[in-house]
Amino acid sequence: MLTDLLDRINRRVDRFLYRGGRPHLTARMVNAATARFFARGFLTQPEWVTLEVRGRRSGHPVALPVAVPEIAGERYLVSMLGERAQWPRNVRAAHGHATLVHGSREPVLLAEVDPAARPAIIKEYLRIAPGARAHIPVDHRAPVADFEAVAAQLPVFRVVPL
Repeated sequence: MLTDLLDRINRRVDRFLYRGGRPHLTARMVNAATARFFARGFLTQPEWVTLEVRGRRSGHPVALPVAVPEIAGERYLVSMLGERAQWPRNVRAAHGHATLVHGSREPVLLAEVDPAARPAIIKEYLRIAPGARAHIPVDHRAPVADFEAVAAQLPVFRVVPL
């Protein structure tokens, strides 16, 4: 149907933007523009925000767009590229300190989630972040149990407001 067609197109575009599991120049430009748009907080879903974290090498703030799934009142961040993404490394180097921006700035602490608790979070993440579906090899409509196979490969952080 139409949603399946859009999913296939989205997967091809995302695979192009993230060849080799890393964003190339076009993806970095799109991410920078999207991060600015999400940070303003208008015309976007409330779960689409900008994550700001200090770069572990440069020491400068790094901003990127993220989707924040919510389960049972708790919010989470998921790395769609797994450990290949830089932001989980930056978060760990910053001892979990980061800022979420969506109209206003919210200082947060990001606490890493145990792999056993990740499958339901990853499933919800794929529901709200269709762009991530190309990078996670489990269909977003699959049962939660199917996500156990990839849970250890995808860093997940719980958002703790400061």
